[in-house]
Amino acid sequence: MAYSSDNSFSIDNLKDVSFNVLALLKKSGFFSMKDLIVLGPFEVSSQSGIDIDDSFMIYNQALAALEDIGLIEKRFVPATSLYYKRKNIGRISTGSKNFDNLLGGGIETKSITEICGEYGTGKTQLCHTACVMVQQDYSKGGLKGNALYIDTENTFRPERIESISRLRNLGSLKTLDNIIVAKAYSSSHHELIISEASKVIDSHNIKLMIIDSIISLYRSEFIGLHALSERQQRLNKLIHTVMRMAETFEIAVLLTNQVQSSPESTFNGNSFKAAGGNIMAHSSTYRIFLRRSGRNRIARMVDSPYHPESEIVFTIGDAGISDPQNYKDL
Repeated sequence: MAYSSDNSFSIDNLKDVSFNVLALLKKSGFFSMKDLIVLGPFEVSSQSGIDIDDSFMIYNQALAALEDIGLIEKRFVPATSLYYKRKNIGRISTGSKNFDNLLGGGIETKSITEICGEYGTGKTQLCHTACVMVQQDYSKGGLKGNALYIDTENTFRPERIESISRLRNLGSLKTLDNIIVAKAYSSSHHELIISEASKVIDSHNIKLMIIDSIISLYRSEFIGLHALSERQQRLNKLIHTVMRMAETFEIAVLLTNQVQSSPESTFNGNSFKAAGGNIMAHSSTYRIFLRRSGRNRIARMVDSPYHPESEIVFTIGDAGISDPQNYKDL
């Protein structure tokens, strides 16, 4: 699959790297410096067979190159620089003004937004709606970009996209064409898809990556306390790759997470906590819990670097996520 025409990220631009090392990198599928940043020096060395010291040297050089062109932040910058950059950060509407306000304007790029909740609370509905909204013009809450949907629970439904896009005045077939779907059948397959996602993101103008859900395959395969350590290590590696992907490619990452019973933690009278333990708790930028409230849903911001802990009401209809009694404003 071909990359975009911008050759400034090509590994051919790396200096003091031998032809043999470059050949090994390309043979292993590393053509862009972005790939090197996303996977990190240990994974690059493992996949390509190059010496770990060479891998670190190449990684640091790629990092410096991307810093120089402003794709990632320099090592030391004044806080004012970050402040003004964040003023212009990309955001994707959820389809609900209430939900957008909870997020400070929408699903944020260069970040991971984690949606937790029981079955039927609207996690997958939010994912489907976001796939449509990201394709809208900037004035309508989109980024004029496409979506990558990684489906681990067999929940993606093109019919739902057709309904949402039609009611939001978008061509349904074109909208479907702009969504790349990857079904993961095992945790190892999930990891393979993530390792190959960079090429899809670069070549398909992806602005939103969805993982629905992040934990499902790991919970089904790693059963019992004896398997917990390996599960958490692999999950940790996966989520940190996703974190680097969000930052390097300037995309929004929306992932869903399951919940589990927890007598010691209570959410509005229900004793649940997000699955994945501290690995997930420390990795997501924003964590939101969903719960049912009659025919509506309630979303509560429970973890954020700067949002207050608050909650809003939204609903689910034919047009996807929206505000209660507000379909006329679509």
